[in-house]
Amino acid sequence: MKKFLALLLTLVMALSLAACGGSDEESTGSPAEDPAANEESSGSAADVKIGLICVHDINSGYDAAHIEGLTAACEELGIDANSQVIFRYNIAEDENCYDAAVDLAEEGCNIIFSDSYGHRSYMLDAAEDYPDVTFVSCTGNMAATSGLDNYKNLFPYTYESRYVSGVVAGMKLKELMDAGTVTDPKVGYVGAYPYAEVVCGYTAFLLGIQTQVPEAYMEVQYTNSWYDPVAEGEAANALMARGCVIIGQHADSTGAPSAVQAQKDAGSVVYSVGYNIDMLEVAPTAALTSSQNNWSVLYRDTLEKFIAGEEVPVDYAVGISEDAVMISKLGPECAEGTQEAVDAAWSSIKDGSLKVFDTSKFTCQPAADGSYQVDADGHVTSAFGLDSDGDFVNDTGEAIVDGAFQESVLRSAPYFSLRIDGITELNNN
Repeated sequence: MKKFLALLLTLVMALSLAACGGSDEESTGSPAEDPAANEESSGSAADVKIGLICVHDINSGYDAAHIEGLTAACEELGIDANSQVIFRYNIAEDENCYDAAVDLAEEGCNIIFSDSYGHRSYMLDAAEDYPDVTFVSCTGNMAATSGLDNYKNLFPYTYESRYVSGVVAGMKLKELMDAGTVTDPKVGYVGAYPYAEVVCGYTAFLLGIQTQVPEAYMEVQYTNSWYDPVAEGEAANALMARGCVIIGQHADSTGAPSAVQAQKDAGSVVYSVGYNIDMLEVAPTAALTSSQNNWSVLYRDTLEKFIAGEEVPVDYAVGISEDAVMISKLGPECAEGTQEAVDAAWSSIKDGSLKVFDTSKFTCQPAADGSYQVDADGHVTSAFGLDSDGDFVNDTGEAIVDGAFQESVLRSAPYFSLRIDGITELNNN
């Protein structure tokens, strides 16, 4: 129905413009009145008009990173963000996304981004209805199979920064254990949903920690929301009550770091590793660092190709080698030698000598669904990376290459969903 109404509105507008053809009023020159305005690109930065659909707003660290990233990319490319970018905030992962995408297309945007995984199917619907507009989901897993030339997916190698932030946490955990302050190397993680994006992140985080404390293990508490400060704080408190001394997160507010700081101020030995933004403002002594994405790189690279009239990749994913991921500055209570350990980890990831998901570094129980195979010691020997039939079980696309799981290579959206030994999900239901 919404597609029909959108097409009907377009027809009505066309007839209205024809009826007003003899008007003496000055034309606004808006893209909506120009049949060529929605062509993919005219080769000039001045001719691009961009839409960004955000699942939340500037108060969410994740959305803030997108807003700032797109703005920075525009500045670098000579695009006037004030006149050439339209932002849509607090757009839910439902039909509201389709409506927002249609509105942006009708307002003359010739390339439209959305920043949440749950937007992807609605962006696809809009791409079908507006073939002359390019739609880019950050993130999504449908572009490669959509059959559409104007629908794209992109996402950074978030697992790389998760791993390095884990090295930071591991350095602190080792310091605490060496001093006898902590005897149980138990860490916690506040996750939004049990999606592959979250699973690959907390797995990389633990693997980074285990480079310093091999016996470290983790418990995960899901909030079932990308942004819920109260639920994130409650989850962090629940994990700390269970003995977790470092709390990581893949959720978009400051709820977890704030809760950790409150417990630390009350005398507990606890620390936080955040996501999206530097958390030192809300957790000045508890925050060790945050895993971050440099969205300006992905927006810049995509827009650069779009403006030049080049093909925008169907799936685009990059990491530290292109400066697309990073961690925030180290907190004041990080262990001595942390910066050196961080530098070494980044260097090894860049030169390829360090593979985050090296299968010799973790074990798994046999897969009941057949999505991966393990040897007698529990090391993964083969794993599928893609789901061909939509049943949420990976059944095609070999992801194990040279003894490592190749994340975000078969497509841009994360697909590492293996549950490794040493991680317990407390409420995956």
